[in-house]
Amino acid sequence: MKYLYIFTNSLLFSFIAPDISAQGNRTSENNSIGWYAAFLTYNLDDKWSIHGEFQWRRTGIIREAQQNLYRTGINYKIHPNVILRGGFAYIDTYPYGEIPIQSAGNIFPEYRTYQMAQVSNPLGKVTLTHRFMLEQRWVGIYTDPNLSKSDDQVYLNRARYMARLDIPLGSSSKEKTSPYLAIYDELLIGFGKNVNQNIFDQNRIGVLLGLKINEAIRSEIGFISQTVQFGRLINAREYMQYNNGMIWNTYITL
Repeated sequence: MKYLYIFTNSLLFSFIAPDISAQGNRTSENNSIGWYAAFLTYNLDDKWSIHGEFQWRRTGIIREAQQNLYRTGINYKIHPNVILRGGFAYIDTYPYGEIPIQSAGNIFPEYRTYQMAQVSNPLGKVTLTHRFMLEQRWVGIYTDPNLSKSDDQVYLNRARYMARLDIPLGSSSKEKTSPYLAIYDELLIGFGKNVNQNIFDQNRIGVLLGLKINEAIRSEIGFISQTVQFGRLINAREYMQYNNGMIWNTYITL
């Protein structure tokens, strides 16, 4: 239980940390979101596998577009509990909320390469997973807001760290069909010369109920809270988004 206590307190700190400073110089908005994702792993052998995913992110739970994310990669298992991955992603981000993330107020693309290391640490029946990720991002921008699509790019670096607890709710996580509780927190930090107004980019907290349907498929559904800090000032003030809603993930292994 001490691991759950430490993890819960870390989640709480991550959730409130962005609000500790500069409260008087910030403004914010709140949005309801729905994130729906499918993850596919195709095993080539005991060590190598192919990763693919599609994430359909909406505001108003499902009503309007927030983002479409496509990501692929190659996995290499260097240890039963350690996986390395490198790959590519493409993202479309839509104007949503009271104020769009980009001043042009249009849909913009992003091309991304990334490197990931994932370490799983069994703690009795509970599994604590650490995920470390570096991203190289080419984000589309508009030199003229009257254009119909972005005509230039800005390069950004970002580091990500996620801690996740998987807690079996049945007698054993090795059962063919078993429910579980998942709790995670992910912090996203920008760095480099184009980081703009902040290094804090986002924080994401999720609490989900999952079900391992069989050896190939598991699905989980629950609550997500996303905190986003804009990389630009709005009326000379820092601008925050607090996005809360539903998340539904499905994992398929072939």
